[in-house]
Amino acid sequence: MTAPRDVPAPEQGLLLTHFLTVRDVARSRRFYADVLGGEVVLEENPAIVKVANSWIIMNPGGGPTPDKPGITLVPPDDGDTVSSFLNVRVADIGAFYAAAVAKGAEFLTEPLDRKAELRCYLRDPDGYLIEVGQATGLLRGVFADR
Repeated sequence: MTAPRDVPAPEQGLLLTHFLTVRDVARSRRFYADVLGGEVVLEENPAIVKVANSWIIMNPGGGPTPDKPGITLVPPDDGDTVSSFLNVRVADIGAFYAAAVAKGAEFLTEPLDRKAELRCYLRDPDGYLIEVGQATGLLRGVFADR
């Protein structure tokens, strides 16, 4: 069997990927491929989608394993309490927003001006929060209010 091309396997050093525990691998894989323009590298076990210069790895939840004893992986059950989120930076937030909405993405708000950046949030099919931002004022030394 030939290894899939473009899997996250550095020849030296390290690279960063993001793992998501998902309820429906096919649905989540489609979301990251369609809405974020990712390339499906591996369909399942685990699903891997290359998005820009990073990879999102997805698998269903499960109980402890020998390498993570006592740990159970589950998708989020309360979308209003978040401890981590994916941060996506775009060159043109207006164009990204319009294209994502046309593909069925549902944003919490339209892009808002936060002084340092234009920013908005959406959720993936499992409720994971995704921030989408475009640097604006930050490029001129203007920062957001605290």
